[in-house]
Amino acid sequence: MSPRIVLASHNQGKLRELRAILTAAIDGLDPEDVVTAGDLGLTDVVEDGTSFAENALLKARHVAEQSGLIALADDSGLSVEIMNGSPGIFSARWSGTHGSREADLANLDLLLRQLADIKDGDRAAAFVCAVALVVPPELGAGVRSLHDRPGEPFEHVEHGYLQGSILREPRGDGGFGYDPIFLVDGGDRSLAEYGADEKNTFSHRFHAFTQIAPLVAQALDT
Repeated sequence: MSPRIVLASHNQGKLRELRAILTAAIDGLDPEDVVTAGDLGLTDVVEDGTSFAENALLKARHVAEQSGLIALADDSGLSVEIMNGSPGIFSARWSGTHGSREADLANLDLLLRQLADIKDGDRAAAFVCAVALVVPPELGAGVRSLHDRPGEPFEHVEHGYLQGSILREPRGDGGFGYDPIFLVDGGDRSLAEYGADEKNTFSHRFHAFTQIAPLVAQALDT
């Protein structure tokens, strides 16, 4: 079976999450229809956008052009209200490095120190996810009527949010990044204290991908 959708990522965990969301939302979609850019040996693109949406679109356009397939990409991060939305698109490299467990811990530690004197009522934050869909012009008969640019790719972005606040110290051993210091609104657990399957039913990424799923279905013309 040939793949029909490519996720602009090399992360197999993210692939499992996306497959679960899309197969639940789209009748007739086989999990094997969805692969990663890594599975296809595609190259990465420089993420030099100034917003989550711009970076997601950069990645989705890049893999759509390389593969000729329907492409999905997401860009996510933490937005702290009192810090005017920071770390934002710099979440993964807030301490100056990224891409390792040590970098994640350094990012988390720096943010806690920056918020050390901020009282509990002013520590509101949200995880944000922008997911971009790019459909090559020769594909996606079901979405062609949604834009008036024949011969150009169809592009669309959705956002998902998870509201919460920043704890004063880490709690929990699960998750990654800022999860141990993020208290989910309406609960008494940090995001790192939820199991992966449970987290994937309400996360910012879940909301974003669920919202874009109907357009993916139209692009597949299912």
